[in-house]
Amino acid sequence: MSATDTSILFKRVIETPLIRLPLKFLLRRDRAYNKTYLELGIAAMYNEINAKKNPLIFLSKKVVELLLNFAVKVFEADKEEKLEDLKKPYNRRGLVNILKGLMIFGVKKPFVPSAPFLIVWDYTYRCNLRCKHCYINAGLENRKEMTLDEKRKALDIMADAGVVSIAFSGGEPLMGVGIFEMIKRATDYGMYTAIATNGTLITEEVAAKLKKAGLGYAQISLDAPVPSVHDEFRGIPGVWERTVRGIKNAKKAGITVEVSMTVTKYNLHLVDKMIELLKELGVDYFMHFNFIPTGRGKNIVEMDISPSEREKLLRSLALRLYSKDMIPTLSTAPQFSRITLQLGQELCSDETILGGHFYGFDSGKKAKDVAEFIGGCGAGRLYIALEPNGDIQPCVFLPLKVGNILEDNFVDLWINSPVFNTLRNRDLLKGRCGKCPYKYICGGCRARAYAYFGDITAPDPGCIYNKDEWEKVKGRLEKTITVTSF
Repeated sequence: MSATDTSILFKRVIETPLIRLPLKFLLRRDRAYNKTYLELGIAAMYNEINAKKNPLIFLSKKVVELLLNFAVKVFEADKEEKLEDLKKPYNRRGLVNILKGLMIFGVKKPFVPSAPFLIVWDYTYRCNLRCKHCYINAGLENRKEMTLDEKRKALDIMADAGVVSIAFSGGEPLMGVGIFEMIKRATDYGMYTAIATNGTLITEEVAAKLKKAGLGYAQISLDAPVPSVHDEFRGIPGVWERTVRGIKNAKKAGITVEVSMTVTKYNLHLVDKMIELLKELGVDYFMHFNFIPTGRGKNIVEMDISPSEREKLLRSLALRLYSKDMIPTLSTAPQFSRITLQLGQELCSDETILGGHFYGFDSGKKAKDVAEFIGGCGAGRLYIALEPNGDIQPCVFLPLKVGNILEDNFVDLWINSPVFNTLRNRDLLKGRCGKCPYKYICGGCRARAYAYFGDITAPDPGCIYNKDEWEKVKGRLEKTITVTSF
């Protein structure tokens, strides 16, 4: 079945009254449990609650079982695998989010959920480092942050809206007041929790507290396998040793660890050596971070790698995925999904792997369908950023305020924001991005387009298909910038 045929089938299934009516019922919330009947029906399937005591929950269980069997048959899924996935609370929240999104926005390419799947919460402006590329200009004093009570309220709003996962970032989130309480609070809501940290504060005691709070995984920044290179970029001598110690402590505590590396011209040649180091450390994932010249990163904009360099790097990371390398590789560059898909076609592989920001998995024969559904760049569509003062942005690298979580109706903002809806509509993209056959799979980095052109619909100058746009940017930079040495 072709990608178009599958999309048409999916659309027909969702729009069929016999499916849509029970979905509406399942997505209603039970006041006593403060959960949807879909979640309660799934819980009843696993005997977590007694369905016989509540006729609506009993009905929910039966409807869920029927829909599950229907979905397995139509989409050729593995029933046992899906049943195992649904044991996890955050997967149940994710399913609710997807189905509500289909009811609100319809079947779109790419998909739009009913609430952000992920919120990257810049929890505090405080930081113990002085990184040259910091998007938030962390460490600057006298900036307003939400109080602890306001943070509790913000988290409650996100949970009630149906947010699936939260990544606590910063600044250095471990320096933020109440961070362990917030991680536990989010976990108790059934959200998946992560923390993006420089790792220097993860002692054995801190690692144990993070694990006890229910942290899903830690994303720890390390920009080189060479201490002097990392320390120079992070602005403090001796940081590399402390970060590596933090990685070891997190692993020792049983926390899943992803190491992120912001790749620029100064460390591009060290990527392979970095991955070898991470193997020695027993790290679970390697994340290539796309450098975006925003915040303090504007001061080192000339360190951005070229489209050709990015294409070569992403292709080498994709090859690692196909060769089943010891460490799965991820990337915040939306082009990674396109490249992994193309590579699968070149290799004539039965296992077409899709790589992206949050995933790297075998999607089989329906790879193109899945890629178009997930959609590459998720700014304002799959995820958003929450600033320490409560301001909402499409992405941490895209400093465009669209509202405030304490001042605006969060659900209304998510559904109706003109900025978000512009980012969701790939037909509004300009230049080569708007004409690209991969626009629903990739969409270009909207943060990079905004950083270079001040326009969220502009072409992404970091893509190999936009080399002409990169030459324009490069020519402008050469006139105004003196190259920084590291």
